[in-house]
Amino acid sequence: MQSPQAISPTHGFWNLPVDAAQHGPALDHHLLLNLWIGLGLLALAHFILLFGIAHRKRTSRPTHQLFIEYLPLAALILLFGFLAVRAQRLWAAQRYTGADLSAMQVEVTGMQFVWYFRYPGVDAAFGNTKLSLVAPAEGNPLGIDPNDSHGHDDIVTSQLVLPAGREVDLTLRSQDVIHGFSVPQMRLKQNALPGQTAHIHFTPEAPGDYAILCSQVCGLGHYRMMATLRVLPPAAFATWLRAREAANAEAQP
Repeated sequence: MQSPQAISPTHGFWNLPVDAAQHGPALDHHLLLNLWIGLGLLALAHFILLFGIAHRKRTSRPTHQLFIEYLPLAALILLFGFLAVRAQRLWAAQRYTGADLSAMQVEVTGMQFVWYFRYPGVDAAFGNTKLSLVAPAEGNPLGIDPNDSHGHDDIVTSQLVLPAGREVDLTLRSQDVIHGFSVPQMRLKQNALPGQTAHIHFTPEAPGDYAILCSQVCGLGHYRMMATLRVLPPAAFATWLRAREAANAEAQP
């Protein structure tokens, strides 16, 4: 089995962003299938148009109506039904099918106009949060409850750092308006809604830095709501995580 360090991002076809996630090739292939089918339907439509022009002076017959109108319509219905079901299955594998129990848990919170990322710390449990405690200027942008012991070791960063080759389950939240969490190179896009939580899971494969964007117009500062996803080899990620845990421990009273 190829080690995560050796995996490099796959260049997308037709100038698509590079593909750096495990599920990416399936989505790209489905897109390519749609494009080829669209090209075929365009050619078929022109053929039917030319055929109709060539026979416009002839008397219509039931057989002509059957082959020119009803059969193509039935074929299109079946074709689009197949593409829709296939697309929904690909999307459900990320959005609605639960992540593996061993998946890494990370919380993503969007607010005008920044992204914050929270890791559960050594106790593997997130602390409770309260909107009344949100105070970015005081170092508590997520409103972590200081009375909850589970929150004392939580790691909050403005950069999403993940290990290559391990599945991650993202919990998406918003503190104000609708934000769109989007990482084109990971083929990820999911809205973060105020008052609700959403999950999306994936496995990054190629180490590197990737842009995190907001795909929803969330206010005047929408253009600058960006962050970075840094994918590290497993050993480098473990070193990064230990350093953050040590820094958290030193900061505790």
